[in-house]
This record gives sequence, C-alpha cells and structure tokens, in this order.
Amino acid sequence: MLNWVEEHLMSPLARIAQNRYLQSIRDAFVIFALPVILTGAIFLIIANPPTSLDWGIIDAWTKAIEPILPQILFPFYLTFGIMALTVSFGVGYSLASRYDGMDSVMAGILSMLAFFLTAFPVVDITQISFGEVLNYLGGQGLFVAIILGIFTTEGMRWLQKSGLSIKMPDGVPPYVLRTFNSLVPFMLIIPTVWALSWIVWANFGVTIPQLVLDLFSPLVAASNSYWAALGMIVLMMLLWSMGIHGMNVVSSVAYPFWMTQLAQNVDAVNAGVKATGIVTEPFFHMFAHLGGSGATFGLAFLMLMSKSQQLKQIGKTSIIPNFFNINEPVIFGLPIVLNPFMMVPFILAPAVIVTINYILFATGIIPPVIVQPPFTVPIFFGGFIATGGSVLAGLLQIVDIIIATLIYYPFFKRYEKSLIGKEIIESENSIPAS
Repeated sequence: MLNWVEEHLMSPLARIAQNRYLQSIRDAFVIFALPVILTGAIFLIIANPPTSLDWGIIDAWTKAIEPILPQILFPFYLTFGIMALTVSFGVGYSLASRYDGMDSVMAGILSMLAFFLTAFPVVDITQISFGEVLNYLGGQGLFVAIILGIFTTEGMRWLQKSGLSIKMPDGVPPYVLRTFNSLVPFMLIIPTVWALSWIVWANFGVTIPQLVLDLFSPLVAASNSYWAALGMIVLMMLLWSMGIHGMNVVSSVAYPFWMTQLAQNVDAVNAGVKATGIVTEPFFHMFAHLGGSGATFGLAFLMLMSKSQQLKQIGKTSIIPNFFNINEPVIFGLPIVLNPFMMVPFILAPAVIVTINYILFATGIIPPVIVQPPFTVPIFFGGFIATGGSVLAGLLQIVDIIIATLIYYPFFKRYEKSLIGKEIIESENSIPAS
C-alpha cells in the first residue's frame, strides 16, 4: 500500500512542490509580502483593541484613538493595502531568479508596473481617487498580480532569448548595459498590458482585477468550506508522512485563496460588518500546526517523559523547537515518516482539531483571523495576535494541544512499548558473557 501511494501519489505531488511557478508564488508571499503585512497588522491591532475583554484600560484606549482612527490606519492601508503590488514584484523577481542570465530586479519592476496599470480604470486619471483602486492593489488583486508576474517575466525571458534587445558595444558600464537589456521588454509588454486594460474597461466597465476576482469568486468561496479545510490538512499530513513538506505543497496552490480570505476579513472588520473568512493561512499555522505540522507539541512532552531512552532523547532535542512550531526533529527523529505506529494519529489529530476549530470560527465563538503572525510565534500568543487580541483564541490553541495529545497517547504508548522491548534486548545482548 505504502509503495503504491509513494509511486502514484507522492511522486507527482513532489514534482508539483518543485514547480518553479508555484515556488515563485510561495516565495513572493513569504519573502516579499509577509514583512509588509506584519508591519501593517501592528497598526490594525492598535486601531482595533480587544473590546470584548471589557477592561477599563482597553475602553479608555478605544475612546482615546477614536478621533485619530483614520491617521492610525493610514500606514495599514498603505502596507496591507498594497499587498498585491508587493506580490507582483515578488513573483517576477523570484521567477526570474530561477533562470540563468535574467535580471531579477528588472523583471520584478516590470511585473509590478504591469499590474499597477491594470488596477486603474482607463479614464482620465486625474479624476480617479487613489482610495477607489486601493482594494485592487491589495487582497482583491492577488490573482492578477500572480498571473501578470508569471506572464511578464516569461515574456521578458522570451524576448531576450529571441535576441529582441538592444545590443551595446564592449566596454559599456554594467549599469548602462542592464538598462538597455531590459528596454525592449518594457517598451513592448507595458503597452500590451495597457491595451488589454483599455479593452476590458471599454467592453465590461471594470478593471482586470475586478473581472478576474469575479471569475475566481466561486473558487474563493469553495476554498473557505469545511471540506476544503479538511482536505487540505489531511493532504498536508499525508505528504509529511511520506517525507514531503506538506505545507509547502498545499500552500503553493492555496496561498492566494488564503490571503484573499484574510484580506476580506480585514476589510469586513474595518467596515464594522461580519467577517466570514475561516480558511486562511493562520487557520492552519496558528490553530492546526501547534508545535509544528501534526500538532506535535504534546507529543514532544510525551517523549520527554518516556521510559524509552531513545524517545526521551528525541524529546529533549525537540521540545524547544516545538515551542516555536518547528518539529522536523519529531517528524524525522521519532520518526513519523513511514512509521505505521505514528502516521495514523499524525493525520487524525490535526483533522479533529481543524473540525473543532472550523465550528468555533463559523459560529462566531472565536473571532475571525485578521493578522498573519510568523509561524514561530508560540502557542497562546499566536492565536491572540492572529485574531486581533482574543484571549479565547489563545486558549483554544491550548485546548487543541490537549485534544491532540490525547489522540496521540495510545499510539505513542504502543510505539514506546515496542522500543523499550528492543532496548532491553539490545542491553542484554551487550552484556558480556561471564
């Protein structure tokens, strides 16, 4: 069975994980967009204190910032609000860096300019308010940012490979050569994108990001369902069980959908309406990957207390990384990979807590996720920050750990018993005969 899964399922998925386009999309979010999002999130948290706590100091803070709320949110709108613009640069840069001889920075700038053109109505630009297009430079423009990042970079690469560039004589300074090598792609691709934007506006009365968002909206809605969340977490854990980085594979495809949900949540909270996005990146990293993929924080403690010397040593090695949601020492040291004893709870525990968490978010017991913290933020603090200051969300992480630990326990004890038996035999065999 394992051989069939390895051959027919894991190998194709591993190739997907190595796809240069999916890797470039992932890098664009993690390397380029995430610092911008986190910076903007600080101001969002300041502007939306956790009033549900009903603390005097929080009520006083809420009243104090009310007159200057637009000023406090100003950095938020110009960081989180240009997320797609950042991603467009990141996709172009990351993809170009995977090709020999391409200028990554110029490819990123070309991608960013092309996307920027599409976000505006093709009318008298002096009559357009920047605030009107800000949404499409943020979460609502992500799909177009990704698509243009790929197509403009591939177009630039094709033009340069075809010799359609301005040749400069020997001895020209490198910075001048760099400019002229990129000039033809810029002069051909930018007008092409402008013409396409004009055609779309003239025929449909919408910008390209608006049009694409409408086309993708059913997929965005489907990605926010319970079955989508369950399917994603099971696939992640199944891949990890075979030694493949499950989060990388799934996120390379799902990241745009997760970030669109997150952006819509932020817009809803700021508008004072109900936020409905559940399946976001923090939904997994903060509320399912507790201690790392597989929710192994409690498992690390079980190993730390184990009577098996092997498991105890792994527990000592893994407990500190687990505190920061890094659990490769558990996955490959226990190991969980290809371990029939531990693969079942490794898949089952996250599936159970994802189910519980989805219900709690869907019913409004836990407030929506509006911030994407780094995945290394420790338990309780990660949930608290992700929801903009909900103590219940932090406590939910702790409850999830307890549930996951209870699921792991019988499987762990069975595996521990087998290892202790082997250690006893090895110990007896190592005693010299008298």
